[in-house]
Amino acid sequence: MKIAAIQLNVSADVEANLRQLSQQVRSAAREGARVVALPENALYMGPTEGRLALSGPLTPGCRWFDALSALAADVGCWLVVGGVPEASGDPQRPFNTAFVLSPSGEITARYRKVHLFDIDLPGGPRLCESEHTSPGDRAVAATLDGVGVGLTICYDLRFPELFRALMEDAGVRILFVPSAFTVPTGRAHWHALLRARAIENQCWVVAPAQVGVHPPGDRTTYGHTLVVGPWGAVVAELGEGVGFIVVDVDFAQQDALRGRLPALQHRRPIQGVDRS
Repeated sequence: MKIAAIQLNVSADVEANLRQLSQQVRSAAREGARVVALPENALYMGPTEGRLALSGPLTPGCRWFDALSALAADVGCWLVVGGVPEASGDPQRPFNTAFVLSPSGEITARYRKVHLFDIDLPGGPRLCESEHTSPGDRAVAATLDGVGVGLTICYDLRFPELFRALMEDAGVRILFVPSAFTVPTGRAHWHALLRARAIENQCWVVAPAQVGVHPPGDRTTYGHTLVVGPWGAVVAELGEGVGFIVVDVDFAQQDALRGRLPALQHRRPIQGVDRS
């Protein structure tokens, strides 16, 4: 299965963002990608007011949803869309939702980001996602051409229990991590965390990312879109700039690794913690 991970530099101009991502998706499809994954905030990065105006139900009739659905159907690929604002019960706090579109343009799965990014790092931006976003509460797996995949978003990467739930309950082979990592946290932890999630679950990890300065210039993202193999090796990486990487995912290699090092079968329940 050929999978493309796209790196974008998104602004508050939704039409420009749709043109940018459409160009990259079409180029990846021409290179034979069967699955194309977009980063978090694929449609919009800007003031909260614009994000709230963009939020809506993931159903036909929503203009940008229709545009993405038509794109998936036109190129005939599975499209994994990371981190868009989906209307919730709180009009001031939409969900941050990743969803899957089939090659016919139909939505087959949606995941609402569980772990919200609230940080205030020295020398970095103060970001409080929970002020403007409602959290989800469910892990979500999907099936793409018979292959089990798990959906996560960005900050979820720091919570291995979510990834293990996808592995234990759904038996996924590929973990998607669409992201918009900050530069300070990206430099320190991006590669290490993605490799760890791949190693401990013996899964492929596909992490499309945002990159660069986002107009009006108050936020900068790390980039470095990655595909990591189940042994933990970085198979492909795009450092800076808009573009994409394409990897032919080898499931036979994954099966062989799980057979030679059956760590997933060696897990034992912990009965509790003894304190002394």
